[in-house]
Amino acid sequence: MTDVGQTFGVYVHWPFCAQKCPYCDFNSHVRFGGWDEARFLEAYKREIDWVAERIGSRTVTSIFFGGGTPSLMQAHTVASIIEHIAKRWGIAPDAEITLEANPGSVEAGRFRGFREAGVNRVSVGVQSLNDQELRKLGRIHSVAEAKAALEIARGTFERFSFDLIYARPGQTAEAWRAELREALDLAGDHLSLYQLTIEPDTPYAALYAAGKLIIPDDHDASALYEITEEMTGERGLAAYEVSNYARPGSESRHNLLYWRYGEYAGVGPGAHGRILIGNTRTATVAERNPEAWAARVEEAGHGFTEMTALAREEQADEMLLMGLRLSEGIDLGRLAALGGARPSRPVITELEDLGLLQSAVDLPSAVDRAPDTSGNWRRNELDDIVACAGPGLRPETVAPGPDRIRVTPQGRLVLNAVVAKLSKSFQSPERVDNLRSAG
Repeated sequence: MTDVGQTFGVYVHWPFCAQKCPYCDFNSHVRFGGWDEARFLEAYKREIDWVAERIGSRTVTSIFFGGGTPSLMQAHTVASIIEHIAKRWGIAPDAEITLEANPGSVEAGRFRGFREAGVNRVSVGVQSLNDQELRKLGRIHSVAEAKAALEIARGTFERFSFDLIYARPGQTAEAWRAELREALDLAGDHLSLYQLTIEPDTPYAALYAAGKLIIPDDHDASALYEITEEMTGERGLAAYEVSNYARPGSESRHNLLYWRYGEYAGVGPGAHGRILIGNTRTATVAERNPEAWAARVEEAGHGFTEMTALAREEQADEMLLMGLRLSEGIDLGRLAALGGARPSRPVITELEDLGLLQSAVDLPSAVDRAPDTSGNWRRNELDDIVACAGPGLRPETVAPGPDRIRVTPQGRLVLNAVVAKLSKSFQSPERVDNLRSAG
């Protein structure tokens, strides 16, 4: 890899929350008696050391503190982790460093502490702008607290974003329009808007199975998604990913690294990573229980329960799944180079005919073209995604070219099915060449 390979991210998972939300299946834990933060800090450092010893030199282009509720951390803990990452790898001068926060744990002094620690972007978990809906979602903050947190974020950090959940039980199109309109008035340059999904082994899953929780059906959910695309587009927030919207240049660089199938270390309880050990792309998964993870690190230097060398076919599947979430799509040449396979042309054509996929075969390769909200390519001063290329990502890397595909807005509604069909059609580049020769 030459383009995305110049980036390297670090994901730091903080596992603790003040309260577990009923829809959440993230690795989050409540400890009413508190936690030994000094112990966890030392464990983070040791796991970073262990990874660094195996992958060697890197320049970190993004750090993401996720959870859980990272804003429950002390600012000095965040600062110490960032300092240790810099010690082991070095951090690019323009690196993006994001911390997730819940409104209930936000106050001006704490945010200033995070900013002084090195955080330059915050993502606030608002989830709803309706107090009754917040209670149904199990959130412990109010709308007033959420709005206050956003104002503090706006005045403290260079960049901020916030999350909302929609397609909630009983939510109408009119109600979502009103809530989204208010959210857009409050927003900066980035929003994450997620449809509610029923995750296994959550309280919501039990209620759903019992018929006590009714969410919008596929038709109504699609209508809400179309409203989302329309209203964000009207405000200049491009849908650069299935659930993420930003003005050009304000996309989440760390998350782009995931979706572009770059390299990142995952440290902390339950964290996942994709690291290159030598030339081998390795998937890491850490122990989920926080105390058990810390004990593993203290004993072995790391808390990983799985370290899997990924076969080329697995890498191709992962890159396809992640890359097609982006409006820029994926470059089939890079897919073939990384995973040794590419989707068959007849299947691509079939999906294009169905209006689910778009190929850039007939478009000029230029960095001044970008997709509009209707799914067509339009001329623009700078590609919506290229504008946020960030450290190590050259503009030509994501320019529309003869070997790039992406899903249409209609295709996003059935993304998993599109990915599955493309994956089943994978052919090796050698077979593609042979078929062309035979033709």
